Amino acid sequence: MFSLDELRRAHEVVQRTLRPTPAFSWPLLGERVGAEVVVKHENCQPTGAFKVRGGLTYVDALMRRAPETKDLISATRGNHGQSLAFAGRRSGLAVTIVVPHGNSREKNAAMRALGAELIEHGQDFQAAREEAMRLAETRGLHAVPSFHRDLALGVATYALELMSDHPDLDTLYVPIGQGSGISGCIAARDALALKTEIVGVQSNEAPAYALSFAAGHAVRTNSADTFADGMATRVPDEDALEVIAKGAARIVLVGDDEIAAAIRAYWTDTHHLAEGAGAASLAAAMKERSRLQGRKVGLVLSGGNIDFELFQRWVARSLNAAAA
Repeated sequence: MFSLDELRRAHEVVQRTLRPTPAFSWPLLGERVGAEVVVKHENCQPTGAFKVRGGLTYVDALMRRAPETKDLISATRGNHGQSLAFAGRRSGLAVTIVVPHGNSREKNAAMRALGAELIEHGQDFQAAREEAMRLAETRGLHAVPSFHRDLALGVATYALELMSDHPDLDTLYVPIGQGSGISGCIAARDALALKTEIVGVQSNEAPAYALSFAAGHAVRTNSADTFADGMATRVPDEDALEVIAKGAARIVLVGDDEIAAAIRAYWTDTHHLAEGAGAASLAAAMKERSRLQGRKVGLVLSGGNIDFELFQRWVARSLNAAAA
């Protein structure tokens, strides 16, 4: 997707605002997985998730090619919207974000705090996305897709940081929402000429990319009913799917209970809080423990924006029950 020079230039854009996130080795997680584990902590970003990198590079490129742009619109379950609101505010752009009804109240509040106008529409991300595209046309707004080369280029900078410091990673597990994260990891690995195996992770309840990867063509699902809202996708992006099909080793499906167990493991073993999508890579590595013995494994903790109510329901109650 990108040359190494492009990645380095994108990293310069990102570093005007952000700093590299830590990549820590955690012995307790290593015991759970049966391998040396390195976690890339994108939960340490100012928006709590990796997407902010893509927002910065997308807006930077947009301002250079269309400086007359004043208004952006997009759809999200949270992290993508926060990234655009964060980047848009820095460039003086008005940002409108469409979210489905019942979306995370805390993510909605975070987007509003960053200056975004929020519109609620539909029952899932796909319905919100279609409404955002309709509003872009009727209001004359610049529509930002959920997957775009400039977004993927930005988020690939976390993979550039991780793989430059740890070129000996045998396997890297990456959650899949709309595909920018895993596409960026594949692109960074290829640009650095490394042999790291890239493994995608999806929820059993939102397996569109896994089904598409197996079928060799895009497969839509009728629902994406997972509490890991960052992976709640039912219509795969064709461009992302092409990158994943060529560059990923496989896609692992994990259940919501497995994701919840991984959130608890992050909390007890590292005292870092992961949202559902952020914990998915650990859930997949624990599921594949038997094939990881003696290897060096990278995990992308893509975000930590879990609602308090969900944390109580999936993490705190289980920890309290175990202690009792």
